[in-house]
Amino acid sequence: MRIQTEVFQSEIGEIALYTIINSSGASVTLSSLGAGIISVMVPDANGSLSNVALGYKNPVSYIADGPCMGKIPGRFANRIANGRFSLNGIEYNLAINNGPNALHGGPTGFMNRLWDSCVEENRVIFSYNSKDGEEGYPGNLKVTAEYTWSDDNSLALTIIGATDKATVINLTNHAYFNLDGENSGSVLDHELRLAASNYLPTDGTQIPTGEIAPVIGTPMDFTGFKTIGKDIDSDFHPLKVGKGYDHCWVIDGYKKGDLKEVAELRSKKSGRSLVIYTTQPGMQVYTGNWLSGCPESISGKYYNDYDGVAIECQGFPDSPNHPAFPSSVLNPGDEYKETIIFKFNTL
Repeated sequence: MRIQTEVFQSEIGEIALYTIINSSGASVTLSSLGAGIISVMVPDANGSLSNVALGYKNPVSYIADGPCMGKIPGRFANRIANGRFSLNGIEYNLAINNGPNALHGGPTGFMNRLWDSCVEENRVIFSYNSKDGEEGYPGNLKVTAEYTWSDDNSLALTIIGATDKATVINLTNHAYFNLDGENSGSVLDHELRLAASNYLPTDGTQIPTGEIAPVIGTPMDFTGFKTIGKDIDSDFHPLKVGKGYDHCWVIDGYKKGDLKEVAELRSKKSGRSLVIYTTQPGMQVYTGNWLSGCPESISGKYYNDYDGVAIECQGFPDSPNHPAFPSSVLNPGDEYKETIIFKFNTL
């Protein structure tokens, strides 16, 4: 395993890029800006390497981008209704940056911060200290994100957090994938399977209603392989609200701390597949419904809507306001620890 390092200057400081190359020549490139994934070079069925992760040509373009491309959003990924929650009798008010709601921790969040970084053997470790009151959240929160790339083309991400005051936390990675290559157009012909018999219906601002609804008989059913585009234009409220898929699926048989296979994405065109494992209770599937207008791509073109799909393993959105949802509360002395594995295969 080899790790190459590059440094780029930006208005917020030095951005470090790390490329981990395995024995077959497949590689991942990671960035200290938002502890992000910006490239995943893996073989297709014929052995040809291509980058299957959407990204930008200029490493500086990741600063304050709309899609949160490949980065770790936080302190709370996804939405919190009206930017408010109560914890231990105290109400906290967050920045509103998505209609009436708070999204991905606020306008800066973790995704637009430079994380400290280091290399340890075949791992790249990013760390960030979020101060008490940052973006309205309580507690000094210390977070590390550890990426490992293996010879079998598995990218493992483990995120660990600790706080000195009760807070809420929900962290994931927001990579967008296109298994035909990041410059190959729409992913609507990709096939997707989710280990999820239920999803979270939302209101018109994409806040969960609190209901956990079955997917059977609806366009949300991916319990068996189905092309992403098959039902995306259906006359169905969730799809109309988000202009496509942008909802949280409830993982079947979730048990805190257990790592399990939760999703598979595949493309018959390239012969690639992506199997995802996680310890998290939910996964937000977002079909890149608003990718148009983002910065120049890594291949020198511009992405259109639906050119990539994000499968974001995470806690449930707005969980601080839904006691019945898996808790997102982290107390002093406890450890937040979640794992996501992206395993790239050929069909």
